[in-house]
Amino acid sequence: MDLDEAFRSVGEFGPCQKRLTGFLVLLQVYVACQSMLIVLVGAVPEYHIDSETVTTKEEFNKHIQFDKNFTSIVTEWYLIKDDAYKVNLASSLFFAGLLIGNMLFGSLSDKLGRKPVYLAGLFFDTVFGYMTALAPSYEVFAVSRLFVGIMNGGMSLVSFVLTQEYVGKSYWALTGSLTNLTFAVGIAVYALLGYYIRNWRTLAITANSPGFFFFLLSFLLPESPRWLYSQGNITKAEEVLQYLAEGNGKEGTSIKLCIAPGRTSVSGHSVFDLVKYQILLWRTVILMYIWYVCSLVYYGLTLNAGELKGNLYLNVALYGLVEVPAFPLCLFFIEKKWCGRGRATSGFLVFAGFACIFTMFLPDGFVINQTALALFGKLSVSAAFNVVYIYTSELYPTVVRNAGLGVCAMACRFGGILAPFVPAMKSLNPSMPFMAFGISGLSAGILSLLLPETLNKPIAESIEDLQSPAYQLLNKGKQDEGHT
Repeated sequence: MDLDEAFRSVGEFGPCQKRLTGFLVLLQVYVACQSMLIVLVGAVPEYHIDSETVTTKEEFNKHIQFDKNFTSIVTEWYLIKDDAYKVNLASSLFFAGLLIGNMLFGSLSDKLGRKPVYLAGLFFDTVFGYMTALAPSYEVFAVSRLFVGIMNGGMSLVSFVLTQEYVGKSYWALTGSLTNLTFAVGIAVYALLGYYIRNWRTLAITANSPGFFFFLLSFLLPESPRWLYSQGNITKAEEVLQYLAEGNGKEGTSIKLCIAPGRTSVSGHSVFDLVKYQILLWRTVILMYIWYVCSLVYYGLTLNAGELKGNLYLNVALYGLVEVPAFPLCLFFIEKKWCGRGRATSGFLVFAGFACIFTMFLPDGFVINQTALALFGKLSVSAAFNVVYIYTSELYPTVVRNAGLGVCAMACRFGGILAPFVPAMKSLNPSMPFMAFGISGLSAGILSLLLPETLNKPIAESIEDLQSPAYQLLNKGKQDEGHT
């Protein structure tokens, strides 16, 4: 039997898979706390300056009086005025780390396996997280955020793929949506922690500590059966599937896998296959831009929560909780034949773009204010981000799935690197940040229509599978178009 038949026989989403995916989904709370750490740890409290006539920085710092509501790296290292850029720099270093982690971990997990790469990433993520909390200087803090980003980005990417590959293809939309939903809830959890823990070091330690327990429990996870199968390791793939069958109460099920006739060796694939095969090249280019825009708009609006008027913690929580309605919307649209993955991605990105652009035309005192439209934009781009994770997983064959996701996530991180600085464009024109978000969303939404639909299509295990009529690229209709 092939892999899809094997999943149907053992149960595509039985009790065992629910436990495994539930654990990895819950991990997203930890990932969210690490990703959003700078929003509260780098927040600027109210302050006043007794005197600005002093000449040295040391003397100037003595005249700064911060509000005592909370502490942050701003209050500890006086990151205001000429040093205010350092907060955004630390945030961008984290996203630069995510970029590096996505590049490294994606291809490594395709070669070495999902589980060992995931475990290594989670371990060092926790270690560098404690370095962040205990940093004696801003420089150490900034460098530690870079390394946290590397490990966090790589680990979370591999854990997402594991979540998908433990279950049957028909449940990928559900597990992918739950993963992103839990990340959104994690933002609200982090805001709640920040409300009760006002010391930034204690907050950083508290937010990082669950990583240690997730690491210990992760040793119980099995390797991905899809990865084992893609590597030709049929025996071990059968063992994992047998484990899933027993966990699902199907002890008598016999699993015998076979490699499909005509398939070439499944070993030796790498990230370079994404440019080697034209059927993957154009797909990757378009997906990279879509991921970049999703990240730019998503994190740009989220990080901007700290600059909104009103309660800091409530704003951060709202920017997380506003994503929650996005996920039932995703599950509804992406499973409909008249919509599917491609049109859902396009529609949500276009709506996000229009929401950001319309903020520029709101008259003063209008019933819908800028914050409400920004929240609607956040909801729409969150929905698009959720769909594009699922969509991308289905567009790449198993042998290069993590490499493909890694390259797309790498492009995504460029958006994250730029996102902290986009709100600074307000100095040129108050509408400039939302104009940048709006145009980006509209252009990505239009481009996404060029991608093939994957709804109700089989999952490709090898690159050879993409040559079958079930897999079409950009509607070219050239099945014999293999290499550039």
